[in-house]
Amino acid sequence: MAGGLMANGRRQGRQRLRRFNLQAEINITPFVDVMLVLLIIFMVSAPLMTQGVQVALPQTQAAPITSTDDPIQVSIKRDGSFFLEQRRVSATELGARLQALQQLRPNAQILLRADKDVPYGRVMQVMSSLQSAGLVDVGLVTEPTPATGL
Repeated sequence: MAGGLMANGRRQGRQRLRRFNLQAEINITPFVDVMLVLLIIFMVSAPLMTQGVQVALPQTQAAPITSTDDPIQVSIKRDGSFFLEQRRVSATELGARLQALQQLRPNAQILLRADKDVPYGRVMQVMSSLQSAGLVDVGLVTEPTPATGL
């Protein structure tokens, strides 16, 4: 009888050890779920976070510009100040910065946004800077005319 208890006791001890064995696996399903939710949130919110320089554009009936690359935006505000992308630059800085951008992105399209009240000479000053920097693919941005209800 004592021998049977001993054998039984050993069996119970082995069963306890088997029951508490640690697994060396990590469950990554919750981590993947959180990452996918964050990815969706950033994909939806990123286009809403674009910023630009507020310019009152002239209205025309032109076709929209279609571009596959990210264009370089040059803006001229009503007061005559220049902006390259969203940074204010002086007239003397504009040419040098455009040449640097031309080296980085040689096939980039330029979008020129000028306020409708900016003098024509100021727009031509930017066009001259663009041409001297070797940037010839320039698009002039306008707003579409409001549709009239018939």
